[in-house]
Amino acid sequence: MLADRLLQHVLSFSLKGVKLPKSVGVLDPFHGDHADEVRRIVTEFHRVFYSDDRTRLLMLGINPGRLGAGSTGLSFTDTKRCESDLLIPVHGMRTHEPSSDFFYRMIRAAGGPERFYGQVYVHAICPLGFVKHGGTGADLNLNYYDDKALETAVTPFVEDWLRTLVGCGMRTDVVFCIGTGKNAAYFNKLNERMRLFDRIVAVEHPRFVMQYKAKQLDVYIDKYLGALSEAGYR
Repeated sequence: MLADRLLQHVLSFSLKGVKLPKSVGVLDPFHGDHADEVRRIVTEFHRVFYSDDRTRLLMLGINPGRLGAGSTGLSFTDTKRCESDLLIPVHGMRTHEPSSDFFYRMIRAAGGPERFYGQVYVHAICPLGFVKHGGTGADLNLNYYDDKALETAVTPFVEDWLRTLVGCGMRTDVVFCIGTGKNAAYFNKLNERMRLFDRIVAVEHPRFVMQYKAKQLDVYIDKYLGALSEAGYR
């Protein structure tokens, strides 16, 4: 089953052997304070929505942030949406992530989680996140492309992950890139070399929409739905 193939990899991400720049740390919810809870959530999610062998359309974000995938292990899913939309209880954590708010509004408009995840698999181009250790002692979210040395260091890890996803059973005729700026630029350049996907469709990142276009949510939800429809989503 697809769930088994994905879980084999999703539960065992490792940057062992990757030399990260100084002051950069790894955001890995599978080995953090709530590791057991995250593993339970991620396992239940895959068992519920991917216990079949249908191929899925890939939607790939940037990398996990602390309040979404960094808390639940599920892309664009904070603890609030994990409980309210996926009906998976969360113990010991409470997070609210605006990106998750937008994403699940879109999923509801697309017919709900069962229909959506029955056709789509959502993850990230870089499946582990990063933090930059600040001078004040506070860690700041860091995207893989925010530091050129970090981007270079993790690219082999990203390449292996993308090949793994395709090998698990994902469509290669089209792939969605969540983020129209640096994420799309990196992904397009990488795909030119790897030639994994025939076509990349970039859509605005939910964080951008919630931060700068909140009054036009319906416009961006419709844009996602239109792109999904063109890719064969029914």
